[in-house]
Amino acid sequence: MNASPRPRPRLPTDPPLPSLLRRPHRLLPTTLALLLAAALLAAVHHARPAPYGDRLTVHARVAPAVAPRLRMRGAAVEAYGSRGGAVHWTYARAGRRPLAVLPARRDAIALWDDGLVTATDATGVRWHRALPAAADWLAAHGGAGVLRMLDPGTRMLAVVTPHRIAAYRLADGDLRWVLPARPGCAFAPARAVHRGRTILIAQPCPAADSWSGEIVAVDALGPIAPRRTPLGNEGQGERQGEHHSAEHPHTGNLVARPR
Repeated sequence: MNASPRPRPRLPTDPPLPSLLRRPHRLLPTTLALLLAAALLAAVHHARPAPYGDRLTVHARVAPAVAPRLRMRGAAVEAYGSRGGAVHWTYARAGRRPLAVLPARRDAIALWDDGLVTATDATGVRWHRALPAAADWLAAHGGAGVLRMLDPGTRMLAVVTPHRIAAYRLADGDLRWVLPARPGCAFAPARAVHRGRTILIAQPCPAADSWSGEIVAVDALGPIAPRRTPLGNEGQGERQGEHHSAEHPHTGNLVARPR
């Protein structure tokens, strides 16, 4: 059999190619430039530092229903199993160290030395909340008593600092109410006790007229006061309750502005 004839090379005298055949050659540099730009943007995106210096490392996948134990080790928070002590995940923040960690359902609520509170599980850091003007006090006194659970169902978290008590909904970190200390007084986070669903927190005051004026009682709904209006602290999909509004204020509960 005869071999197929080779195609004749184009000569300068040959007519030009149709425009449809020349167009891919013109588009090739533009296409390559777009692909290169996309690759550079992806590299920059992955090179960006994590928010707040977060570093979450998952060591072992476990069933979502398993609530790990928690501990602080060095500059990190570790979640580990009750059998064998295998580490499930490790959470650290660049240049920061944890001062306290509290288990809440399957989350780890951690207080850091720069005044940040975080909620973390095996899937990631779910929320961050910053405590105003707390870093210097934490550096001097540590985090003892700052993190407090407000109900047996662990739906609400209280963060106690000398200047205020703030309550956050664990499901999404939403700020539910704030109680500032009385003028000239300061809360003592380490001097607090649980009584059922109530937390009694010391509030030393130099000019207090009685010992009862140096103690504040709070629960998941806020400061305990006569005829207070209940707050709706449930998240979306949970049972809905009453909410404060401008038309129905109450001095017993100072509620955060809705977001």
